[in-house]
Amino acid sequence: MKISLLGSGQWGTALAQVLCDAGNDVLLWGRNNDVVEEVNLHHRNSKSLPNVELPSSLRATSKIEETFDHAEMLVLAVPAQSLRENLQQWRGLFKKEVPIVSTLKGIEVSTQLRMTEVIQQVIDIPDEKLAILTGPNLAREVVLRQPAGAVAASVSQELAELTASTFSAPYFRVYTSNDVVGCELAGAAKNVIALAVGMAIGMGFGENTQSLVITRGLNEVTRLGMARGAMPLTFVGLAGVGDLLATCGSPLSRNRSFGEALGRTGSMQSAQTQVSSTVEGVSTAKAVVDLAHLVGVEAPIMEAVYEVVSNNITPEQAIRNLMQVHTGAEIDHQ
Repeated sequence: MKISLLGSGQWGTALAQVLCDAGNDVLLWGRNNDVVEEVNLHHRNSKSLPNVELPSSLRATSKIEETFDHAEMLVLAVPAQSLRENLQQWRGLFKKEVPIVSTLKGIEVSTQLRMTEVIQQVIDIPDEKLAILTGPNLAREVVLRQPAGAVAASVSQELAELTASTFSAPYFRVYTSNDVVGCELAGAAKNVIALAVGMAIGMGFGENTQSLVITRGLNEVTRLGMARGAMPLTFVGLAGVGDLLATCGSPLSRNRSFGEALGRTGSMQSAQTQVSSTVEGVSTAKAVVDLAHLVGVEAPIMEAVYEVVSNNITPEQAIRNLMQVHTGAEIDHQ
């Protein structure tokens, strides 16, 4: 297929390689003319992925009209919190017959909307033309062509299958799902849990603490998803526990790395100096907590992260508070 991929950062560039390796004709759009020129002339994007040789078939452009004219499928890989602003700028260029695949993992802070909900609010696009791609996919491992799995989700089984086949490369295995709500919420909330795990590591705590945070964090994410109508089994699949383990377990994860810096220094300012790239969990924390409160779900770990990134409490206070939360039954059988 002719694929236009909007977003030339680390994740967008990694996905562009996957799509090329899957046999597609890929055009990568980015605002930075230096990045576009480097991709076209040298098959590299050293700003986002240094020392990585990109496919020679990959082309890049900074011309947005050319990007839309090329597309039989549009793939979005821009930062979650800038999605609405970008869509509003591009609104007149979308064609109703061209499906859109969101690869964004976040909740819009100002509205608590999922990314597909933002897309539908700005653009008049039917459900069956909208899909997401999510899962445990660290960009720096994907570009090394290490075996990885992902989930293509859409209310349309036909589009879920088309998305899965379009992204399926020899090292990139894609499953399908119809649970868009669960897949999106899992992808957004796991970044917040990864910040908590990172803080624990930065404070010098070991595997016991990390396992506690990951497991109870997954419980919070699952209960939030179910309260919003998601399927419980989504959270034990690649979009749920799979993505959570990769994001919490790898030093390549920006959210975990930011959490580590925060745990070490106790300071948001110091952490922001050490990790300069987009850390979705920092902005998503408030949106996820607000969403949980809207549906009456208790989320003490995500609430603690939000309090820390808002400079209301220190990481030490957050851990102390979490250890005082009433336990009760581990599994709610209701």
